[in-house]
Amino acid sequence: MPIAAIAGFFAGLFGIGGGLITVPFLFFIFEYLNFDQTYLMHLSVGTSFAIIIPTSIVSVLTHKKHNSVDVRIIKNYGFFVISGVLIGTILAATLKTKSLLLFFTIVVYFLGAYLLNIKEKTAKLKPNFGLTPKIILGFISGFISAPMGIGGAVMNVPILRYFGYPINKAIGSASAIGFIIALFGGLGFFLTGSYLNANLPLSIGFINIPAFLIFIPITMFMARIGANKSNKMNKAKLQRFFGIFLYVIGTLFLYRYLTI
Repeated sequence: MPIAAIAGFFAGLFGIGGGLITVPFLFFIFEYLNFDQTYLMHLSVGTSFAIIIPTSIVSVLTHKKHNSVDVRIIKNYGFFVISGVLIGTILAATLKTKSLLLFFTIVVYFLGAYLLNIKEKTAKLKPNFGLTPKIILGFISGFISAPMGIGGAVMNVPILRYFGYPINKAIGSASAIGFIIALFGGLGFFLTGSYLNANLPLSIGFINIPAFLIFIPITMFMARIGANKSNKMNKAKLQRFFGIFLYVIGTLFLYRYLTI
């Protein structure tokens, strides 16, 4: 399936989980199949998280081979991300899709502009990510990622870049953080879907089994290719490419906001 291949490739290339691509696609598919409109976005998000879990594992392992994953940032920053994911998942059942789409579009455009305009320093900077920004930004990235079904790299890559991490290490580390987000987000949507007794076709909680099984082998294979490509690309070009990618995604979400 072309969409699964694209999602997997970008998951590895940019450290994202692929949710930016799979959530809109799954939404349209479930809508076409006449799934319950009440839980349409919930099912898309929950299924996306389930797909991200194994996909991000492949991406992280590949980035780790290139020494592009900072384990330290994952250990201390990841804890605060989890807190945001848990609260965001609980609140997701009451959030309206349209307002979320608009908010997310604004955030994506802002982050895209940041990456397109930031200048790469010629001298190597030592990463300086203090406890206070870790607490605040970790919670925010987890909280926003949860209702959207994404791995959070659209926020965490620019965040890590801002605090001195080179683009390749920012992408590799964001990929690992994305696994944490997907794991707890997927569990949260499974439990909330079961608690609400959504009773959606061929689904457990808010996770659709056929979609999960179709996407997984393709996204895992393509994630490895994308991650290897990421570590071979020119870092300045990769950063600009990521910024442009965010603008494209933001435009897609804006279109969805205007047509929903």
